[in-house]
Amino acid sequence: MATKRPVGALPKGGGPAASGTKLVQPTPAPTPKAAPKAASKPKPTPKEPTVPDIIAPIIPATGLTAEQIAAQLAAIQAASAANAAEIAKQQAAAEIEARKKAGQSAYDILLAEFSQYGLASLVEPLKTLIQSGPSPSELTLALRATDAYKKRFAANPERIKRGYTALNEASYLALEDGYQNVMRNYGLPVSYYAKDSMGRQAGFEILIGGDVKVPELEERIILGKNQLLEAPVETRQAFTQFFPNITEGDILGYVLNPDKGLSEIKRKVSAAQIGGAFLGTKTTSGATLTTSLGRAEELARAGVTGTTAKQVATAIGGGLERGRQLTSFYQEPAYTQAMAEEELFNLPGQTKAKEKREKVIGLEKAEFGKRTGFTSGALSRDRAGSY
Repeated sequence: MATKRPVGALPKGGGPAASGTKLVQPTPAPTPKAAPKAASKPKPTPKEPTVPDIIAPIIPATGLTAEQIAAQLAAIQAASAANAAEIAKQQAAAEIEARKKAGQSAYDILLAEFSQYGLASLVEPLKTLIQSGPSPSELTLALRATDAYKKRFAANPERIKRGYTALNEASYLALEDGYQNVMRNYGLPVSYYAKDSMGRQAGFEILIGGDVKVPELEERIILGKNQLLEAPVETRQAFTQFFPNITEGDILGYVLNPDKGLSEIKRKVSAAQIGGAFLGTKTTSGATLTTSLGRAEELARAGVTGTTAKQVATAIGGGLERGRQLTSFYQEPAYTQAMAEEELFNLPGQTKAKEKREKVIGLEKAEFGKRTGFTSGALSRDRAGSY
């Protein structure tokens, strides 16, 4: 027997009604929305005390007094200053260490460089200063103030004393090298350019102090060595006769002395060459011709060289004795070497000297032309030719 269902009840599964009538599902009622709550007013935030920005993140807003805030600010500033000072100190120490390392490197470089020139003793006293990393100007001043430097470049004070400028180190060394090359090339003794342990050449100091250039030094050496010491013995003899205060051993020292002017040296050498030309010539009687320093210097001023003097002296030597004989025979004033020099060297008085010679020759020709067997040609050849 079928069970009765309540009216309006749906079959299980929500299927169609048994009678085939379509049923309408009921719509659920909407859920009522809650009424919006009235907006509540925000509670006022308590006003924080005014704190400087620099300490705002540090000092909590605890209501500190102005004095407390100022004290904390001062403490922070002091700590900041101390921290900055410590950083600066560390940086300074780092810089000093860097400069020290750089200074040590600079010292090693300088020492090696100066050692090549024998100047290590100039750098060694400045090791501490160099390692401290001085400026170039500081190092230069310190270097030039050392005793070793003053000794090595001893000619500079003398240059200043004489009115010349001091030479820098490179120019000073270059001048020494130039001197040494010239002296070596001309065969001067090694003692003239020997170096000591510092590379110092004491013999050069008088030259550098006197501002002697390398070409001038070469000219002085030629005058002293080539034109005097290596000249004929008569030239050296004339030099020592004319200038007795200068011995043959002193000649090089004399010509290398910058206090002796180059023109003065040339004048003396020329006089010695002219004097030597006469000393090296003999008359027909075997007597040696001589001349005075005054005459030699006069001839030198007139442009007479030693070679020219030798030629003229030979001519004088060949005729002087004959001239003396003729003037003595005819009781004329003596015909002298000075007269012959005046005529043959074209010196003042040459006209009178020539007239004197021609007069004596004329007397000779006239006298012997009167005699049988003598012709003017024979007379010229035998009696008056050389004169």
